Amino acid sequence: MGQAVLAVGGLPESPLDAAATFHAEVLPQARELLNPLPTGEGDHPQGGGGAPSMGHGLCPSTTFGGPPPRAGEEIALIFDPAGHEHRAWRIAAVQELAREAAPARVNGVVGDDQERIDDTLAYLAAARGVTGQLLTVDGKSAETR
Repeated sequence: MGQAVLAVGGLPESPLDAAATFHAEVLPQARELLNPLPTGEGDHPQGGGGAPSMGHGLCPSTTFGGPPPRAGEEIALIFDPAGHEHRAWRIAAVQELAREAAPARVNGVVGDDQERIDDTLAYLAAARGVTGQLLTVDGKSAETR
């Protein structure tokens, strides 16, 4: 089972504007990665209902630990560092998307240290019970002062 990685970058500085942009542009892509259905088909096996596909490529996505994700697989959202004012909307978005996607897993990682992000993604891929979390990595938290 692969873990899709969706990079969430280029959001506005204002927390309200960033949240609005995330929900309008990134959330549809995350939902599509979790449940990639053709436009017009719903999430029910017999079709009907559900949101249309919104794959318009606003944020790059890759996979970590395997082939491209299949319907119902997990994703990790990678957020750029931002002020503490952004934490509330980010954790709410990750937690609610995880609830919606269950039993698929959804987690968020905040940081710009690619080595630490990769380490965290490897941990998340192996930690099958972890979902709905927003983990911050900066490469400095474990340093002794």
